[in-house]
Amino acid sequence: MMAQTHPTSAGRQSSWLSAGHELVFRLIVLVVVPVIFIGLPTVLRAELINVKSAVIRLSDDGYVVDAEFDFALTSPLEAALVRGTPLYFILESDVTRSRAFWFDERISTTPSVRRITYAPLTRSYRVDGGGAVSGGATFSSLDEAIRQIRIVRNRPFVDRGAIQSGQRYEVSLRLRLDSSQLPKPLQVNTLVSREWTLVSDWYRVVLTP
Repeated sequence: MMAQTHPTSAGRQSSWLSAGHELVFRLIVLVVVPVIFIGLPTVLRAELINVKSAVIRLSDDGYVVDAEFDFALTSPLEAALVRGTPLYFILESDVTRSRAFWFDERISTTPSVRRITYAPLTRSYRVDGGGAVSGGATFSSLDEAIRQIRIVRNRPFVDRGAIQSGQRYEVSLRLRLDSSQLPKPLQVNTLVSREWTLVSDWYRVVLTP
């Protein structure tokens, strides 16, 4: 007759220890890992672009933006530019009108793009502008080129017919480096170094035509 075996106290203790280890592991995953990911944005916050001024005004064709920003390229971004990587800067805007008994009205606006490139043969910088990034100018120094991005004048903002006279609108503006336009290998750097990201805080203006 085949003998029947029963789990010993040592076996039961080993099984209990394994279950305990598994429980501890699960607690570490649930508690420690989220803390790591929550802490990352604080450590890797972007280099700031300062907003010196911003004005919305009416022109013949519609509302335009006059603004001035203050920033400089970080050393890694400048090195990437000189090695042939174009840098794209986007002026983003958000326009809303509060309504008492309905959702806020959001006015559609078009982001404004500026691209800066470097030509090693002529040792010059070129800044192209517009939605299609065309029609630009060439400069002999980086500071002159960056000035074309820092200072915004008569930039088309929103159609005249989209804004109602006598209403109050809240306008938010922000300038940022579009890191999604960087080559894929360089986009990884934005996850580990703040020097690869440039962005301003949202600057808010009240518009009451």
